[in-house]
Amino acid sequence: MMVSKLKQTMLAFICLMTISASLSAQTRVIDLWNGKIPGAKYSDHFKQMVDTAAGWVDKHFIVNPCLYFYPAPGAKASGAAVIICPGGGYSGLAIKHEGEQVAKWLNSLGVTAFVLKYRLPDDSIMENKTIGPMQDGQRAIRLVRSRAKEWGIDPSKIGIMGFSAGGHLAATLSTLYNDKVYESDDQTSARPDFSLLIYPVISMSKDITHWGSRVNLLGNSPSPEMVNHYSTELQVNSKTPTAFMVHSLDDDAVPVQNSINYALALHKANVDCELHLYPTGKHGYGMGKSTTTESTWTQACRKWFEARGLLVK
Repeated sequence: MMVSKLKQTMLAFICLMTISASLSAQTRVIDLWNGKIPGAKYSDHFKQMVDTAAGWVDKHFIVNPCLYFYPAPGAKASGAAVIICPGGGYSGLAIKHEGEQVAKWLNSLGVTAFVLKYRLPDDSIMENKTIGPMQDGQRAIRLVRSRAKEWGIDPSKIGIMGFSAGGHLAATLSTLYNDKVYESDDQTSARPDFSLLIYPVISMSKDITHWGSRVNLLGNSPSPEMVNHYSTELQVNSKTPTAFMVHSLDDDAVPVQNSINYALALHKANVDCELHLYPTGKHGYGMGKSTTTESTWTQACRKWFEARGLLVK
């Protein structure tokens, strides 16, 4: 009888812990639009995936964009926050090594992180696929800034981070933040305070772009005006936020000229920029996966954070 009661008690405890863990996990997923997604269309070929354990999320599994919330530990929290845009050529998201792992690293520095699960451009689910990712990005920045006090964030220390095609989205949000890509009464600024661009796609120019990203975003035959508008090195001005950038010279997917040209544009506009060029690494290495020097970019980034007062001393 005693054993039976003990078993019942243990089962009840396990169930309670499971429910508690489930609820805790749910509070870390923030719906961007609360069901009112601008310019959205229905397609039975697209289905939302809620499991974030996968390293790669295909575009057909992203219908409802969201933020995965990684709050910084209280004792180390600096008030800075970074919204992370994983890469994937605008056809999927490398959500683990360019999202979750990066968020946990930022937390270790005392920086609150959000991984943006943004919709990827497709005519099947968007009235205008070219602005779809930017709609989600602008909304994410406004949402984090408007709830900054609630989440222990300094609203003047909110950065955007992007890898590869996610870097193009981050650079677009850093230069075209005043573009009105959805109707809203929200007057909260969509301008990030700084950007972190890791082997980013920057240009849509045919000589240096990543063709997969360009075609997915702009289509097969974009107008010259559209190509120029989404070549973010051409959109830099004195109000573009400061940037920390990383690229490898042997990148065989996204030519290094993307980062170089953006850095030179920032320099010309008298905007502070730090660009790290590594001889090796190729593309898509996330936080690093080798013993060569491109794997040290996180150390340089930490120093960059420290120099700008974004970490607790």
